[in-house]
Amino acid sequence: MARNLVEGRGLVSDALWSYQTPPLIVPPRAAFEVWLPLPSFLAALPMALFGTTFRAAQVSSVLVGALVPVLAWRLAADVARERSLPVGRARSVALGTGLVTAVYLPLVLGATVPDSTAPFTVLVLAASLLMVRIARDPRGARPLDPRLIWLGLLLGLTALTRNEAVWLALIWAAMAWFGTPAPAAVRARMIGVVAVVAAVVFAPWAYRDLVEFGTPLPGQAVSNALYLSGYDIFAWNDPPTLSRYLAQGPGWLVQLRIAGIGHNLFQVLLFLGIPLSLFGLVALPWQGRGSVLRPLLWVSLITFWVTSLVFPAATQWGTFLHGAGPVHVLLVISGLLALDAGIVRLGRRRGWTRPVAWLGPALGIFGSLLFSVALLPVYGSQSVATERLYGELGARMAAIGHPLDKSAGPVISNFPIWLAETQRIPTLGLPNEPPADVLDLARNFAGTSLLVLIDSQGAHWPADLTNGSPEAACFRELDLGPGPAGEPDPLAATRVFEIVCP
Repeated sequence: MARNLVEGRGLVSDALWSYQTPPLIVPPRAAFEVWLPLPSFLAALPMALFGTTFRAAQVSSVLVGALVPVLAWRLAADVARERSLPVGRARSVALGTGLVTAVYLPLVLGATVPDSTAPFTVLVLAASLLMVRIARDPRGARPLDPRLIWLGLLLGLTALTRNEAVWLALIWAAMAWFGTPAPAAVRARMIGVVAVVAAVVFAPWAYRDLVEFGTPLPGQAVSNALYLSGYDIFAWNDPPTLSRYLAQGPGWLVQLRIAGIGHNLFQVLLFLGIPLSLFGLVALPWQGRGSVLRPLLWVSLITFWVTSLVFPAATQWGTFLHGAGPVHVLLVISGLLALDAGIVRLGRRRGWTRPVAWLGPALGIFGSLLFSVALLPVYGSQSVATERLYGELGARMAAIGHPLDKSAGPVISNFPIWLAETQRIPTLGLPNEPPADVLDLARNFAGTSLLVLIDSQGAHWPADLTNGSPEAACFRELDLGPGPAGEPDPLAATRVFEIVCP
């Protein structure tokens, strides 16, 4: 979307992958029926300067992500002051937090991709810092108090980044009303001024969504809660419904939530941050106390449990992953505070006389840096392999007389966004449904005659093409020809089908 904006095409997308929000027309069509726009606006800025490439788009996420260690340092310094830590320990915890978050793999990865992860993390940390300061000293909550205006701007920008902004807004309302020793009129102004400013920031986008999609709010939250699997995001003839959801039975629904909790806890929060992430999680009931960490703690808990329990299937496709940045910062602070307290107790027991407050941050930096150095090249090589796959696909399709250009019409794929962006063609998301349903999808979008399958997808593709499913004969596989000589074929797991039934 950022590239289309820079190229003067407007807020449109060449990929249609969610069929639950009208209008259902051949792409390009209005973008952001599900996602929010701020990350794309940020990515468009460096693309306008350096060219419409993915690397140029990454500049925005790298620059925004660079603010995370600064804000994390400030937050840890506030915690140390609140707990009256000695100067040496306070400096070690604060500086250590900043340095660890600069090399902590989950946060580093979030700063390499131009999506909502880094902006959301920065906005939540900045808002949390400001909330605590205002709640401690409301100064009468004057309507023109710049702190209230800035907080409203931060909440409005967060609302343009991720839907979890609603939790941040509710947390502020609760802090202002129940946690501020001030008259009711002052507390009401604390909430009202921030709400008005945030609404002014978000209102133009809400109006645009109302015009384009018929609703001023981000769509599909209810249907996302009814997913049976992440593939339901591409559903066509079998969309998420309450009756289908409840028909799975209580046992299956409980298992789905266990899977969602396990995914969010282990794959998102713990595995890439071990051992510091584990220390931080175990110590959180003790280290998460106090007013400084309260907004960050609450937004982290609410985001984790809502995505795990209300959106257990969708979260396994990234719902919590892209909103977990603030939680990672919380775990780092908690882990370093726990290490600091543990080292102090050990020093007393062993009779140490020299200060060793630096030891905890050093351990955290070493462990985090070890993971980042070891795994970042792996992620980088995977990105290069993906880029090569789509480049090879375009060349081979042209060689066999089926070029992926405007003449191809809309192309169905299980990776519609990648295909649309690399080949600059309109694409449609492949539903995890039988061939008859996919053929119905093709017939509803004039000119659709190709299906590109990158690896396998779900229970139907490509299994249904060989088990005699109705309309399977309508999909004729194309021979992509031989791969590059002397090296693995980038398209070894890619299959392309021509839709031959009218």
